[in-house]
Amino acid sequence: MTETVSTGSTGFAALLRDASAQEHQRAEQSRFMGNLLGGRLGVDAYAELAGQLWFVYRELEQAGERLAADPVVGPFVDPALERTGALERDLLHLRGEDWRDSLSALPATEAYTARLREVARGWAPGYLAHHYTRYLGDLSGGQIIRGIAEKTWGFERKGDGVRFYVFEGVANPAAFKREYRAKLDAAAVDEVERHRIAEECKRAFRLNTALFQDLDGRFPLSA
Repeated sequence: MTETVSTGSTGFAALLRDASAQEHQRAEQSRFMGNLLGGRLGVDAYAELAGQLWFVYRELEQAGERLAADPVVGPFVDPALERTGALERDLLHLRGEDWRDSLSALPATEAYTARLREVARGWAPGYLAHHYTRYLGDLSGGQIIRGIAEKTWGFERKGDGVRFYVFEGVANPAAFKREYRAKLDAAAVDEVERHRIAEECKRAFRLNTALFQDLDGRFPLSA
């Protein structure tokens, strides 16, 4: 699911990709996601993942609204990427009308959202690390997850249950990702700040991996 770019590529986008490659791989290879996508867990585990992601994206997108006028972050804030509403439709389908009442944030989710708030309020360019990590992942490997979920649990293709992974406002995901990386390369941040943001990308992946670990503890496989 990790994107490959030719050796020798330079620029901010390549820095973020290369700096976080190991953490990205660890997240992809988490036991929870392996079990979920391997068909060894039920739809309840998939629904819980969607619920925890709702907390994350609600925080991420509320922060994006506050930072829309920021000169560095603003060019990346795009309504076509927003996932909160899609997650709410999925959760209504997966958990019923009282899905909010039955949902609570896991400790790793609380740590994740706390970091998003901290970065958005105190270090706007650092928000890019989380924006990049989440949305480019959704547009890439997230599409593989959608396909597996449709087959495993019989969801209608691109329908309720998998709407989180359906970007109706992005007509050409490959072109969108190219334009996104070009905007990263053009972002008005100096070299020191770029490396700080790259370190925050690593942290974003670690927070995501910790969330998978919490979910793994909640949905252990029977011996």
